[in-house]
Amino acid sequence: MQVFGDLERLFATLYPYRWPIGLAVLAGAAILVTIARQRGWFVPIRRHPRLATGALLVALAVLLPIGYVLVSPLRTRVELIEASPLESSALAGASVVAAGQFAGADEFHFGEGLVSVVETAPQQFTLRFEEFSVLNGPDLYVYLSPSADGYAEGGVELGVLKATDGSFNYDVPAGVDPRDYGSVVIWCKAFAVLFATAPLA
Repeated sequence: MQVFGDLERLFATLYPYRWPIGLAVLAGAAILVTIARQRGWFVPIRRHPRLATGALLVALAVLLPIGYVLVSPLRTRVELIEASPLESSALAGASVVAAGQFAGADEFHFGEGLVSVVETAPQQFTLRFEEFSVLNGPDLYVYLSPSADGYAEGGVELGVLKATDGSFNYDVPAGVDPRDYGSVVIWCKAFAVLFATAPLA
C-alpha cells in the first residue's frame, strides 16, 4: 500500500501542472505513433490480430478494475447533516472551547469547512464539523493530531469519515481533551496520505 501512497503524493505534486503535462503526453504519443508507423512496429499486430486483441483484452481486464478501485472514490460524494450539540435542549450548557478551519493538504487534496470543539459536559467533548467538504478517497479517517501541521504519531482516531460534505459530529473518547491536540485531520489509513488539516485554537 505504501507504493500507492507514494504514487498519490507524486500525483498531487504534479497536479498543478496537469495541463502542460497532458499536452506534452499527447504530443509525445503522437510522435511515438509516427515513429512506430515509419519503422513498421505495427506490422506484427496486423499479422497476428487475434493475439494482439487477446493481449489487449487481458490488459484491460487487469487494469480497468484496478483503476476503478483507485479512482472511483475520488468522484463519489456523500452528504450528511446532523443536529449541532449546541442546538440540543438536553445540552443547554454546551459551549465551544476551541475551533479551527480546514484546508486541503495540497491543490489536489482539497478540504474546507469549520470544526468546533464543543464541551457538552465537564470534560466531555464533541467535534462539530460545519459546512465541511473534502476530496473523497479510500479509507478516510478523522484524527486528533498532536501536531498543528497535520497527521503525527500519538494521534487519537475518532472514526471513519462520515461524509465528504455536510455538518456532523464526532464524540471524543472519555479522558481525551481535544484542547491538548494541535489539529483535526482527515487521513487516508490505507495509503498513509493526508487529505485535510484544521489547526485548533
